[in-house]
Amino acid sequence: MSEREEVATVLEAVRRHHELYRDCLPMIASENITSVTVRRLLASDLSHRYAEGDVGNRFYQGCEFIDIIEARAIELARRLFRAEHVNLKPVSGVLANIAAFFALGEPFDKVMALSIPNGGHISYSKYSAAGLRGFKVVEHPFDPKEMNIDADKMIRVIRVEKPKIIVFGGSLFLFPHPVADAREAADEVGARIVYDASHVLGLIAGGFFQDPLREGADVVTGSTHKTFPGPQGALILCKEELKEQIDAAVFPGTVSNHHLHHVAGLAVTLAEMLAFGREYAKATIENAKVLAQALYEEGFNVLCEHRGFTESHQVVMDVSTLGGGDLVAKTLEKANIIANKNMLPWDREPQTPSGLRLGVQELTRLGMGPSEMKEIATLMRKVLMDGKEPREVRMEVAELRKSFQKVHFCFDNGDAYECPV
Repeated sequence: MSEREEVATVLEAVRRHHELYRDCLPMIASENITSVTVRRLLASDLSHRYAEGDVGNRFYQGCEFIDIIEARAIELARRLFRAEHVNLKPVSGVLANIAAFFALGEPFDKVMALSIPNGGHISYSKYSAAGLRGFKVVEHPFDPKEMNIDADKMIRVIRVEKPKIIVFGGSLFLFPHPVADAREAADEVGARIVYDASHVLGLIAGGFFQDPLREGADVVTGSTHKTFPGPQGALILCKEELKEQIDAAVFPGTVSNHHLHHVAGLAVTLAEMLAFGREYAKATIENAKVLAQALYEEGFNVLCEHRGFTESHQVVMDVSTLGGGDLVAKTLEKANIIANKNMLPWDREPQTPSGLRLGVQELTRLGMGPSEMKEIATLMRKVLMDGKEPREVRMEVAELRKSFQKVHFCFDNGDAYECPV
């Protein structure tokens, strides 16, 4: 294959990818879609440039307008999250967590966090950021029936283990975590509280779920592309007293040049969330609750029925009787319903878990509401319980998607999946 043919192959794959997402139901809980304005900024000349350093104090020339963009983004983030200090440089949620760990702890310190089967992100484990810093990981006590940290046991463990850092947040995140409950015990043992808001940052921005900074968190990290519907990247919010430690851990600690086109896109998304965030977050949580109830009524084993299923964008099912999370996710994909397998507290093998995780934040951003959530539950029943051919259901999925091709809760309301190539 010639180089020109290689390019043609890539362009064709991009085109087909856009067609797939134009016609499917995107329900990965860690994804979202940006507005058209943000996508234009991601393709701007900013993607070619460097601006090491801080606003007004760069190591490169040519940053006059970059300073304007980053300064506006920082101010918008301060307003939106009511944060004392904001750092927008981390290029991923994992790097934001690494920076927080390097700023607040030393090798051989203890960090307390959720285990992966209980919903914790891999960056809290010995295999990733926590292990890279040389931390000893202590697990939060977890109540699988409530799908949440056991607050009373947590306080006892904090007092016995005396961790240097207490981490809240996770990848499987149905209900607010007991941040306020931990604050007194954290002070007793000299611990800092880090709240990883990656999955719920958009809900927090809209004034829902919980308010970790006011509840006692010292540092909040978060991806900017999950419930927060911006470009891929991350941010860190912290108390003013930790500003120098956090900033040094980000640059030059873990980031050289941050992604400037992402900063511009993030600035626009922050403005969108100031204008539309409350409406969007409220609609997202409502959609998750309606989807969970509808799936439950269709006969699926949706977790935490006694607690109303969820308070976030996520819905979680135990699909072990349907072949397990891996098989179910692959079967749904054939019908253009895109979701992911997920470990549950009783699972031990990450490749063959019993759980399926669903997120409704992107569907909400596309304008779907409660009636569409009920229709989606019916489509899933047809594929997974009624034995209907996934290709036939794929046509029903495409028909449902026809009316939802615009991005909502933004200023431009543009075509969601118009292909640029």
